[in-house]
Amino acid sequence: MTQLSDTQAVILSAACAREGGLVLPLTTSLTGGAVSTVLSSLLKKGLIEPTVAEGGAPIWQEGEDGTPLTLRATPAAYAALGIETEIIEAAAPTSPRRRRDGSKQEMLISMLKRPEGASIDEICDGFGWQPHTVRGAIAGALKKKLGLNVISEKVEGRGRVYRLDEPAE
Repeated sequence: MTQLSDTQAVILSAACAREGGLVLPLTTSLTGGAVSTVLSSLLKKGLIEPTVAEGGAPIWQEGEDGTPLTLRATPAAYAALGIETEIIEAAAPTSPRRRRDGSKQEMLISMLKRPEGASIDEICDGFGWQPHTVRGAIAGALKKKLGLNVISEKVEGRGRVYRLDEPAE
């Protein structure tokens, strides 16, 4: 398993929750050379990669040919955070995403299908994840990637509880 600093984990969690896995803008307040150091480390570990900046995406640097580049999370970043990802071929962008039986993603969905839902602490205990990983999985994998309607409410004695509004297919 890839070891991440708190700062790296925060940056990757935010990226994995964004459309397209964009790393920029950073959600942490790093100064000076710290930004370069953290991003270089994530690049070296293969957790982020440069990609052409399109549609107004923040620019990280320019390529050798002057093409504006930004950074995005790689599949290894999602794996390092325990977030299941599936790549849909560009030729079939409207095809539904498949879910693998027995995956952590399926287990998380089944926890959220329960009438009482699941709290952050319950999910953390069940998977050995950190709270930010749980929130990233819900926002990124379930809501954005799978399009599930996850609702959240504060329950006295349990804290923030998440559940699926409608049963998942």
